[in-house]
Amino acid sequence: MTMTRLFKTAAAPLALVMALTSAPTFADGSYVFIEQYGRHHAIGGAQSGHHNRMTVYQDGRRHTAIMSQDGARNRTVVGQSGRDHRATTRQDGRCHIAGVAQFGGGHDATTTQSGRCNAVAVIQAGRGNSAETIQRGRGNVAVIVQD
Repeated sequence: MTMTRLFKTAAAPLALVMALTSAPTFADGSYVFIEQYGRHHAIGGAQSGHHNRMTVYQDGRRHTAIMSQDGARNRTVVGQSGRDHRATTRQDGRCHIAGVAQFGGGHDATTTQSGRCNAVAVIQAGRGNSAETIQRGRGNVAVIVQD
């Protein structure tokens, strides 16, 4: 589906529609792709700016993904498998990359980036892990791996 503008207030209903159709959507060169299997998942997202990309894959039960991007050329990828995971990402600025992968059960990951060209990756396996990153400025890199 091609649209000339994607407003933040329309992001949640759009995410719901996209979850049901599993098709990408584009706005100002931005991209959203959602794929879900299982049941009781929740997704919320908002993008402003241009050439931003969000990709979400959820499999299992009761996962939540909340993503927000303001700026240009930001990328967020969230993959969750198992049960009861929560991923929250926030990016302000340009050229950020955030990746969250959670397996097992009951994990919580929160990433916040502002500035330019920061990168963060979180991988959690097992049960009940929690991770939080906050990056400001330029060229920061954070990687968290937990079992």
